[in-house]
Amino acid sequence: MENLEKDIDEVLITEKQLKEKTAEMGKEITKDYEGKNLMLIGVLKGAVTFMADLSRCIDLPLSIDYMAVSSYGSSTRSSGIVKIIKDLDISIEGKDVLIVEDIIDSGLTLAYLRKTLLGRKPNSLRICTILDKPERRETDVKVDYTGFKIPDKFVVGYGLDYDEKYRNLPFIGVLKPELYS
Repeated sequence: MENLEKDIDEVLITEKQLKEKTAEMGKEITKDYEGKNLMLIGVLKGAVTFMADLSRCIDLPLSIDYMAVSSYGSSTRSSGIVKIIKDLDISIEGKDVLIVEDIIDSGLTLAYLRKTLLGRKPNSLRICTILDKPERRETDVKVDYTGFKIPDKFVVGYGLDYDEKYRNLPFIGVLKPELYS
């Protein structure tokens, strides 16, 4: 990891903090979804790491599927134009759906995804994210489970990337601005 860590300005959230918060969120979700037909929908690619860890912290039967949506490309800011790159393989009709995100920034992608999935008649639809950047919000999106609120800094690690790199860092770090400016 030394090669990647040299590009990090500061560690915002440690691996230990991520593990503790994910376990805490898993317990809360377990309690809230007891006796329900829980389905986790991970938003690719960023949510894969968090969703894998979170699913192991939920002590319930559940199903998992993924969607890939894009509004960034190789930029550091959302374009606001959302497109579905990979849709679900499983129907969500009648299921209690929990969208699992890595980070909620402008909220534009999530608002689009929420509206799209509600049209597919789930029993319920909630949102879970490990990171929330409320300063950047451009649309009102209700988040039901939030790991950490973070400042408006460009972060990578624990699934988050810049130009498809840094996802494998075990912590959340602030990328040095000279690398993406």
